[in-house]
Amino acid sequence: MFDLLIRNGTVVDGTGSDRYTADVAIADGVIVAVGPDLEGDASETIDASGLLVTPGFVDVHTHYDGQVTWDETLEPTSLHGVTTLVMGNCGVGFAPVRPGTEEWLIQLMEGVEDIPGAALSEGIEWDWETFPEYLDALDKRRWSVDVGTQIPHGSVRAYVMGERGARNEDASTDEIEAMAEIVQQAVEAGALGVSTSRTIGHRAMDGEPVPGTFAAEDELFALGRALRDGGGGVFELAPAGAAGLDLVAPMKEVDWMRRLSAETGQPVTFAMLQVPGAPDLWKEQMAVSLAATEEGARLYPQVAGRPFGVLVGFQTGHPFMLRPTYMGLADLPIEERIVELRRPEVRAAILAEENAERQGSVHEGVAMLVAGMLHNLYVLSDPPNYEPTRERSIGAIAEASGVSAEEVAYNAFLAEDGRALLMAPLYNYVDSNHDVIREQLTHPQAVVGLGDGGAHCGLICDASLPTTMISHWTRDRDRGEKLPLEWVVRKQTKDTAELFGMEDRGTLAVGRRGDVNIIDHDTINLRTPELVHDLPAGGRRLIQRADGYVATIVAGEVTRRHGEDTGARPGRLVRGRR
Repeated sequence: MFDLLIRNGTVVDGTGSDRYTADVAIADGVIVAVGPDLEGDASETIDASGLLVTPGFVDVHTHYDGQVTWDETLEPTSLHGVTTLVMGNCGVGFAPVRPGTEEWLIQLMEGVEDIPGAALSEGIEWDWETFPEYLDALDKRRWSVDVGTQIPHGSVRAYVMGERGARNEDASTDEIEAMAEIVQQAVEAGALGVSTSRTIGHRAMDGEPVPGTFAAEDELFALGRALRDGGGGVFELAPAGAAGLDLVAPMKEVDWMRRLSAETGQPVTFAMLQVPGAPDLWKEQMAVSLAATEEGARLYPQVAGRPFGVLVGFQTGHPFMLRPTYMGLADLPIEERIVELRRPEVRAAILAEENAERQGSVHEGVAMLVAGMLHNLYVLSDPPNYEPTRERSIGAIAEASGVSAEEVAYNAFLAEDGRALLMAPLYNYVDSNHDVIREQLTHPQAVVGLGDGGAHCGLICDASLPTTMISHWTRDRDRGEKLPLEWVVRKQTKDTAELFGMEDRGTLAVGRRGDVNIIDHDTINLRTPELVHDLPAGGRRLIQRADGYVATIVAGEVTRRHGEDTGARPGRLVRGRR
C-alpha cells in the first residue's frame, strides 16, 4: 500500500540523465518504487500524464532565521517548488544570543538583509540562548518545507566578545578558541555549516559592518577547523569585494578560501557576481576555483540565474523618495499618493527638486544608488522578462522620445496605478543579456543560489529563481542559447543537496526522500511581483507567485496544489552530517 502514487509522469530524476516515462511511489515519506506500470494501491493517486516529475528543489541561500519561528509556509520560497531550504547565510542570524542583546541581533539582520525590525521584534519568540538550544526550538516547529541552518559568525562573535566583537575589534587567542568551541558544538548538534560576511556593504542599522567583516585569518581558519572537527559542513561567505567596492579583494579572498578548504577538507561556497567596474574579474575567480581542486580544495562560487539587483517603484525604493515634495506625500496610502503624484504641478515640482541630504534607511540608500543609474532601469513586462533588450531601458526610451530619463522613469512608476516595478540590475547585466550568466551557471564549480528568500523584503524577490531556471533557461530564452532541462533540474536538486551533505534527497530514486514537483512545462511562468503587508506588525514584503506547479510534495504529502497551500505541514528541521 502506497501513500502516494504518481502515474505516467515524464520523470526528470535529478541525476542529469535523460527524461523517461514512469510511475513514482512513496510510502512513509520515502520513494519506494520508480518504474513503468507500478502495481499496488495508494491512498492518493495523481495522474501526471504530459507533466514533468522532478525532485523537490533545494534552495541553499535564504534568510528565514527569524521567520521560521512564526511562519509555517515560508513564502515566497515555498511558492517555487522548493522543498528544502538552507538559512543562516552571510554571517547573520539569531543564535547564539546573550539575554538582553536580542534587539541588537534584530537590528543587525534588519540592516544587512532589509527584514523589517518591527516584524522580527513582534514575531520571534526567543526561547533559546545557545545554538543547540536554537536547533531544539526549531525541532518543535512544523513547516510546509524542510529547513536546515548554518551558524552565523556575526552572532558568535558578538556572543563571545560583546561590544568589542560588534565593533570588529581584533579577537584574542582565548576569544578565538571560545568562538571555535561554539561552532564545533553547533555543528555537532546539527548545523549544516558556518557562515560569515566580509563585504563592507553588509552593515547593521547603526552603520557598523557585520561582526567578522575584518576578521584575521587565524580567526577564520579556527572556525573552519571547528567546522571540520564538529563533523563537517559548508563554509559559506559573502566575500570582500563582492559588490565591486574593492577590485583587488576578490582574488585575495579566493586565496585564503582555497587554503582553508584544502586544509580542512570542507567545501567553501561564496557569492560571485559580475561587477560593472571589472566585468571579467569573475572569470579569474572561476578559474582559480577550478584549479584549486588539484590541491584538494573545494571552492564553489554561488551564482544566480538572472541579473542581481533590486525592484524599484513608488511602493518600494525609488530615485524620487528623498525629494521634498515627494517626502510630504510619502505617508499617504498608495491610492491617495498616486492621485497626488499624477497632478502636473506635483510632477513638475518633484522633477525640478534635488534630493534631501538624508540617507537613514536601506531603501533611501537604494534610492540614491538608483538615482545614479536611471538609464539602466528596465521596464518589466507581464509576465516579467528578466532579459530585456537595451531598447526597453529607461535611457533608450528617453533618447527615442526626446525627454529626460527622470521623466520617463516617473511616468513608468505611475503605471499599474502606481504599483509598477522596474528592474535595476546592479550586477550580472553589463552587456544587457544573459550570456555571462549562462557562462557562470555552466562552470564546473558553480552552484545555483543567491535567492535570498526571506530577505530584502521590500526590494527584491529572487526567491523565484527556481522558476526562472525552469521557464526561462529551458523553454523561453530567445536571445541566446538555452540550457538542457535535465541539467537545470540537477543543478537545483542533486547538486545543491549534496553540497550541504543532504544525500537523502535531491534525486528520484528508491530510498530517497519523497520530495517531488509535478510541473506543467508548457505553462510554468512567473507572475508580476506584488507588495503585501502580511508580516508581523504590518511589515511589508514582495511576493511573486507562479503558474505551472501542479503539485509540490514534501515527504510524500502534497503541500501545494496549483500553487495553493494545502495546509499540510510535513517539513522538519534538517540536522547536519553528524
